[in-house]
Amino acid sequence: MEHALSPATLTELRRPRPYPAVSVLTPTHRREPDNAQDPVRLRNVVAEAKKQLEADPSVTRERRTDVVDQLERALAEVDLAHAEDGLAIFAAPGEHQVWSLARTVPERVVLSDTFLTRNLVAAQASERPFWVLSVSADRATLWNGGGGHVVEDHAGGFPLTRDRENFDAERQERIGDMPSTFRDEGTRRFLREADTAVSAVLRENPRPLYVTGETAALSCLDEVGTVSKDAAHVPHGGLAHGTPDAVWQVVRPLITAEERKHTDEVARELESARGRKAFAAGVDEVWQSASEGRIRLLAVEENFRVTVRDDGGDHLVPAESADMDSREDIVDEIVEQCLETGAEVRFVPDGSLGDAKGIAGVLRY
Repeated sequence: MEHALSPATLTELRRPRPYPAVSVLTPTHRREPDNAQDPVRLRNVVAEAKKQLEADPSVTRERRTDVVDQLERALAEVDLAHAEDGLAIFAAPGEHQVWSLARTVPERVVLSDTFLTRNLVAAQASERPFWVLSVSADRATLWNGGGGHVVEDHAGGFPLTRDRENFDAERQERIGDMPSTFRDEGTRRFLREADTAVSAVLRENPRPLYVTGETAALSCLDEVGTVSKDAAHVPHGGLAHGTPDAVWQVVRPLITAEERKHTDEVARELESARGRKAFAAGVDEVWQSASEGRIRLLAVEENFRVTVRDDGGDHLVPAESADMDSREDIVDEIVEQCLETGAEVRFVPDGSLGDAKGIAGVLRY
């Protein structure tokens, strides 16, 4: 199952497909007893997708067989033992993908000529993704972080390892001369390569970067490279050879502090916008402003969800999921629309927005 949504991957997902491109979404659960319902619910929603394919007269028998086969393959790849809060299956002639999301999604099946990506975009934004680069004299490891965990990532050719023929770690340890290891030209060349590799990753997928390693390693990386100068340094050795959990435990306090700082910054910006009459609040007002491309900063409480429908005019009104033309993922629509128009999107803890009713924006004009 896929987790990390890079800009290049999103562009690929959004390109038009031969009809039908099928999007199957369903909420999932991380823990018992709620996760007991997930297998049945997943099978039912995939069965609904097959039913819609069967009933669509514009889908040829050959193409229907192809897409149904892709759905079956995708279903076989789903690992509900490691489920998060939502699941998206994409299937089209000759291809399929399975995405696990750290944000709940409405249950739905959509047949179109493109995949439904707005829930992936919103989930990625809510995870506040970051990179961790862990360096030592003989290994550089890249970690993909977000949503309360990290996993090892192989983008950019990581992990990078140093040729053992040119590196004698045991000798350095024996003579107690580890600092000089990072003055050695071979080590400096290796760390320069790591800096170049992570630079390429950041160009393709920009995120905050945290760099971990011994103090001497971090100093050397600063001297020979460029990227780490703007990164948050975490003086902690051993993580280049460590486990995801070990890395997360080390960077977690910094992530928590950064999130708290961001929440305070959002509160100040929203308060200032109120005074300037450049403030929107509530799903209807924010949706209208987002549709016009007027939002510069969008703030959303982490678990804010609301079902609405269009009242036939220019406004949204509350609705039930079963209502005709209800829109269960309107918040995700707003998030995607804001990102599309260059707005900054911040997810904040529940209750942070006070009387703004879960969602608010700072307007450009």
